Amino acid sequence: MSPTGRPRPDPSALKKILLIRLRRIGDVVMTAPAVALLKRFVPGVSLTYLIEEPYRRLVEGNPGVDRVLAVPGQQDRRAFLGLLKKIRAERFDAVLDFHGGPRASWITAFSGAGRKVGYAIRGKRFLYDVRVPRRPDQGTQHSVQTHAALVRALGFEFADGDIPPIELPVPTEEERRRIGGLMREAGLETGRFVALHIGAGNAYRDWGEENHAALLRLLGRRPGLRFALIGGPGDRPRQAAVIGRAARMPDGVEAGRISGFAGRLNLIETKELISRAALFAGPDRRPPHHPAKGIGLPAVPPARMRDERFPLSDGHRTPRRGRGLRKMA
Repeated sequence: MSPTGRPRPDPSALKKILLIRLRRIGDVVMTAPAVALLKRFVPGVSLTYLIEEPYRRLVEGNPGVDRVLAVPGQQDRRAFLGLLKKIRAERFDAVLDFHGGPRASWITAFSGAGRKVGYAIRGKRFLYDVRVPRRPDQGTQHSVQTHAALVRALGFEFADGDIPPIELPVPTEEERRRIGGLMREAGLETGRFVALHIGAGNAYRDWGEENHAALLRLLGRRPGLRFALIGGPGDRPRQAAVIGRAARMPDGVEAGRISGFAGRLNLIETKELISRAALFAGPDRRPPHHPAKGIGLPAVPPARMRDERFPLSDGHRTPRRGRGLRKMA
């Protein structure tokens, strides 16, 4: 018996496992260590990852994932029932629901898997055979630890210190060549530019165009330093506004030193561009910070947005509270 009171798993009996995390860049990234743990304990297991189509590139190329099952973000009843039928036909030995949302939990419940593992969420506990607290009784824990707890719930024993680091899929040669070409067009040299994420998921994390421009002005005092602005398609208007503000400020940064990449890169290409920068800056916990953490690049999130529940990895630098970039500029 394991310390949890459950029978110790027989690795040979776990031949096929379904992993579910449907969406959100950061949340998908945080499941990577759990994938690595499963492959460590059950080297021969086949792992299928169920994810929504826009996020599939985050798990494609992960050496631990054998198959990606990508679905649309929205499904009608007929399509959803067809998905359930397909999953049941796979006869998975276990399902780990990293998501916990309505669709993911019902997929888990009707998967037909021998063991269904998920979080002890009110109103959904009955859908799982094995339930894991999403938050500890006391204190806090990182999302990586939360997802790793589902692997532990299968009966495998490991300490938090044994959880592997976050690793993202490596870019393809085509993606590397594309980033190299875009950098040449923009006059960017590896290690001689700053990658700045200008988007925000909500008003709390929105640092504002003025402060982004102020940061460009501050860093632009270093001769020869150039800038790459990154974000999604919806950030293009802000990108143009930030470049204009930075150029109009007293002692501002001329527009020719700033290149806009908002909406032009996929997720792994964004990681590749960040990896070639000297510094990454952007709101804490926004998705680009996860690639920055994964490659150990120095990163500067605004101090007021730092969330102590999600500590930054070594190599990151956060301005002290009370020293906002508005004052620094």
